[in-house]
Amino acid sequence: MKLFQCCLFAAAFSILQTALAGAAAPPPKLPPGMTPQVFKMLMTPGPQHPAGLPADVKPWFGCIPTMGYHYVSDKNKPFGPIYGWYNGKPVFTEVMITPQQLNSGKSWDDILKPLPGYHVDHVDIWWEAHGHPGFPVPHYDVHAYYVPHSVHMYFCGNKSGKKPAWL
Repeated sequence: MKLFQCCLFAAAFSILQTALAGAAAPPPKLPPGMTPQVFKMLMTPGPQHPAGLPADVKPWFGCIPTMGYHYVSDKNKPFGPIYGWYNGKPVFTEVMITPQQLNSGKSWDDILKPLPGYHVDHVDIWWEAHGHPGFPVPHYDVHAYYVPHSVHMYFCGNKSGKKPAWL
């Protein structure tokens, strides 16, 4: 996810700077394998209040292949919980934890509990060595998915079922 996150952040920042300056935004330099259509999808937030998610969450970026849309309450940024949503249903609960937090000896009870009416199918832990937009420091993304791996790996038009190289 390193290359995607760095490029996504740089491209979004460049587009924002250009828009604020009043000029037309130049096309961003995309990571290998990412198309302009995928970039647009990543930058287009999901619905404002999807069914099944807590009322105070807001969209955080667009549809991310293998994960879906991300939602979080402003008061819970960046740690979480962050909620995933795709195709009309909640699909995960996520937290982002730094190595320092893990090494502090703190325990988190029930932090990845599913939303009411759902159960955790599996947990994916991804090391983000360079961070990403929204949390630009090295950390672990911990997703507790409510759907099987064989399902969420195809989210957001990901036809291969594998993690894109740029992600």
